[in-house]
Amino acid sequence: MIKHRLAAVIGLLAIHLIACGPRSDSPPQQQGEPRPKIGFLMDTLQEERWQRDRELFLERAKQLNAEVLIEAAERDDAKQLQQAESFLAQNVKALVIVPHSSAAGAKIVEAAKKRSVPVICYDRLILDADVDLYVSFDNRRVGELQAQQLRNTAPKGNYILLGGAPTDHNAKLIREGQMAALDDAVKRGDIKIVANPWTPDWREDEAMRLTDEALKKARGQVAAVVASNDITAGGAIKALEAQGLAGKVLVSGQDANLDAVRRIVQGTQTMTVYKPLRPLARGAAQAAVQFAKGEKVEGTTSVDNGMKKVQALLLTPIGIHKGLIDQVLISDKFFTRDQVYGTAKTK
Repeated sequence: MIKHRLAAVIGLLAIHLIACGPRSDSPPQQQGEPRPKIGFLMDTLQEERWQRDRELFLERAKQLNAEVLIEAAERDDAKQLQQAESFLAQNVKALVIVPHSSAAGAKIVEAAKKRSVPVICYDRLILDADVDLYVSFDNRRVGELQAQQLRNTAPKGNYILLGGAPTDHNAKLIREGQMAALDDAVKRGDIKIVANPWTPDWREDEAMRLTDEALKKARGQVAAVVASNDITAGGAIKALEAQGLAGKVLVSGQDANLDAVRRIVQGTQTMTVYKPLRPLARGAAQAAVQFAKGEKVEGTTSVDNGMKKVQALLLTPIGIHKGLIDQVLISDKFFTRDQVYGTAKTK
């Protein structure tokens, strides 16, 4: 069942883009035809997950003979706007953005629209802006998977909800999904949310500090930490280790980072949410090239960003616990067995 679901996830975006754009085996451009120039603005490259996105995006863009400009703002809104203006001055014909701030990104969209350059939001939606396409995962579903799996193991007790960056719209969608999975138990009094802070810039040190504060508030009586990604999970686990609670308190995550998967094997993290990056990055690159060529790209659904209904392509995330590491992550070649287990587990 999991393998079938995974195949469906990976195929969905590619099938849709093939239906309204070039095939992966489409012939090369004719001699003399200008190469489409596209820009990819990233929030950060300091994290494992975003390094993977960059490489997969570049791989697909090169296959489509596109010229790609890539910059990372390292969580600086003003710097990201400057990078966008630089790309636009270099006449990019499509702009793909991982915004640092869902609100501040609107200035980038406005600048692009003045030059009639289409904008694709990659993974994070920009609010109140004339965005052309949103390519991401179902982030509410991410939150549901996180909270539901912890609730299945600990149906009663004190919970900490460790949110992501307050500037990231995805963090709010994830929180909505978490609450949807917990709401009835909270109303009955089975689960008590003792703290629900947001983590500035998804930083591990902030997550550790916030978890430590919450543990002190609850006098160490905590059943689960619903951490919104693997970095915040890492911070939470450091706080738990300091109080001798690591492995005793359930902890969720997201992104299937290697250190998080190893923590799942070790028993200090309960689960993560796997978001297959290949169809996401390749699909975004292909859509950008289509836009750059003046072709139409349609979504499979739409999302409201406060200004308009934005065409969207939303992929399905997959909850990963220890029993699914081999079946999903290693089977999908996201990691090798040696990376996850070292020499501790053989074929």
